[in-house]
Amino acid sequence: MISRRKFLIGTATAAGALIVGYGLWPSRRLARATLLDAKSGERFVANWIKIADDGTITVVIPHCDMGTGIFTSLSQMAADELDADWSRVRSETAPADPLFANGSIVEGFVLEMRKMTRDSIPSVLQGAAGNTFRTLAEYADVQVTGGSSAVRMTGVYGMRVAGAAVREMLIKAAAARMNVQPNEFHTEMSRVIHTSGKSFGYGELAAEAVNYSPSSNPELKSKSDFKFIGESVARFDIPSKVNGSTKYGVDTQLPDMCYAAIRISPVFGGKLTLLNEESVAHVRGVKKVVKLDDAVVVVADRFWRASNAVGKLEPVFDHGGNGAVTSKTIRDRHSSALQHGKIKQDMKTGSGADALNNAAIIERFYNVPYLAHAPMEPANATALYEDGRLEVWSGTQDGLGSRAFCAKTAGLKLNKVTFNLMPSGGGFGRRIPGYWNFLTYAVKTAMAVPGVPVKLIFDRQQEMQHDYYRPNVTSRFRAALGQDGLPTAWVHDYTTDDAPNPEAHIFYSVPNQAYGTARVDVHVPTGPWRSVETSWHGFFIESFVDELAHEAKRDPFDYRRALLQSKPRHLGTLNLAAEKAGWGSPLPAGRGRGIGISECFGTIVAHIAEVEVNGKGQVKVHRFTTAADPGFAVNPDGFKAQMQSAVVFGLTAALYGEITIDKGAVVQENFPDYQMLRLAECPAIEVYVHESDAPLGGAGEPGVPPVAPALTNAIFAACGTRIRELPVKNHPLTRL
Repeated sequence: MISRRKFLIGTATAAGALIVGYGLWPSRRLARATLLDAKSGERFVANWIKIADDGTITVVIPHCDMGTGIFTSLSQMAADELDADWSRVRSETAPADPLFANGSIVEGFVLEMRKMTRDSIPSVLQGAAGNTFRTLAEYADVQVTGGSSAVRMTGVYGMRVAGAAVREMLIKAAAARMNVQPNEFHTEMSRVIHTSGKSFGYGELAAEAVNYSPSSNPELKSKSDFKFIGESVARFDIPSKVNGSTKYGVDTQLPDMCYAAIRISPVFGGKLTLLNEESVAHVRGVKKVVKLDDAVVVVADRFWRASNAVGKLEPVFDHGGNGAVTSKTIRDRHSSALQHGKIKQDMKTGSGADALNNAAIIERFYNVPYLAHAPMEPANATALYEDGRLEVWSGTQDGLGSRAFCAKTAGLKLNKVTFNLMPSGGGFGRRIPGYWNFLTYAVKTAMAVPGVPVKLIFDRQQEMQHDYYRPNVTSRFRAALGQDGLPTAWVHDYTTDDAPNPEAHIFYSVPNQAYGTARVDVHVPTGPWRSVETSWHGFFIESFVDELAHEAKRDPFDYRRALLQSKPRHLGTLNLAAEKAGWGSPLPAGRGRGIGISECFGTIVAHIAEVEVNGKGQVKVHRFTTAADPGFAVNPDGFKAQMQSAVVFGLTAALYGEITIDKGAVVQENFPDYQMLRLAECPAIEVYVHESDAPLGGAGEPGVPPVAPALTNAIFAACGTRIRELPVKNHPLTRL
């Protein structure tokens, strides 16, 4: 979601930003942070960490809460390095302010792009340029939540370092009090303890600790010394979500608030041409009709009144020249581009495509459709424009970025805009920077009714039909097999509406590889969707590997093992999944097992699906066995929950997910025609963590890509039908 395409990383790389480290926070920054975000008796001791006089430690999280548990995991990482008393640890969302821009994310992505780690930078340089990445984050307004980056980047480069730095500052404060050396102290349970036995609580020392600058290179704990990292502590956010007290963006309530309903041009790019304003002129509760270029908004005292009124307006839109576009015409363009268009070469190893010459070629085509995000909470934002100032309440995946976006939309300076980041009822990329059409409409509506707070809500139809969809992608594979049945050449060309995808490159050992792209631009807006490019390349690659195994008359598990001999992490993860799934053991008639394995965001995930196809061609997913190597799981229960979530999310998409286009517009309107996996359909899901010495990987996204191929490969094993185009619902199945 923050990738090579994004300006931020391009800027950092072009600038040669190789020096990393914890951004030094001089006392003036700490004082500003305390004024901005500290309650009475609290103070910032370093970036992300407040300590109150009573010893309460608050970890300030520069991310949004989308239900993934990162507020707890990141607090574990800070508290462990701080030697905190966990019962006194709390967390809260960072203000959407440049002071809390997340330089750790920038640091993490830049290092990842350069295939570097923090330890590869000389320590003497870390302090000298500790603010580099924070400055870049401030410049680009970064507080983003995406790319499974919270734990593996903010946690590693921010929270652990901040916790260790605060611990050192507290020890220095205690040493100064007693006029002794810092090495005479140790810390535990939020106390600094002298060799004499005298001790001080962190709350006692915090006011003095702020006089010391946080270290850019504090000593971090070794894995063997962790107390909280690696433990399944209870999540902070669960109680309020269970009892309903969590307030999401859609729950925002303000005095004298009005509500807004919107109708956007059904065809993307269409413009408003006609409106029957007289039809709502005397409708009870209607306050204003707001006409925008591509939409009309009704502001009323109740949402249902606004919604009813916007329908009565009978808005007419043109089609922007795209009124004849259908799913079929889009698909035909993709197929034609691969077979007859210009293929732009991406990467080649060995002899590349030349290795196919004079060989028996195996060729396959695969396709995935557009997909919506369909979060439970539809897009919404509340905005108040008054006296040249704007205040907005919404759940997005970047508080500071949203503030800057709203300021630009309103034509205001950043200091004239306040953004209140709310928890989100699902996101999956829908609320990521650059995909905020709902903020645009909310701000413009508020500015049309100054002095009145207005909550704009996309109803489910608008949410479904005005998303930024996972792209429609078609892929062509060609391969040649050696005498042992293993591929000697692997050629993969695929369509894209963006740049080439490194996620298309395989981790399997094949001597000759070539990759190419065919660009296909259509009017349908696309954007990041949970696990992004790997979500479709995982399906393509693992489906083709399975087909090659079948052509070679080899077991799909053994075939993959043979291709992974130089990849011990992948091989170990696959072996664990197969062992726990009972790969090779007998199954009842009509059942089959299938494998999917992928790597993204630093984590390797292998799924083994067990599927039944009955005599009527109906699919029943009985079991998913998952092994995942994230290097190390900070909160194992939370990590497993994300893997379980990924299976459910991935099965929904693979079995049912499909956005279709007719006359230039999205056909689907709501969940009855965009089906979700039901509780009764959910399989048993077992998750096993395969730990390694690799750097920490992500959790929120890596479990999705192998779901679809594990499912479809299992369907093939069960009934002999090979599915190369999703969703499964579109294919008649018959048992062997």
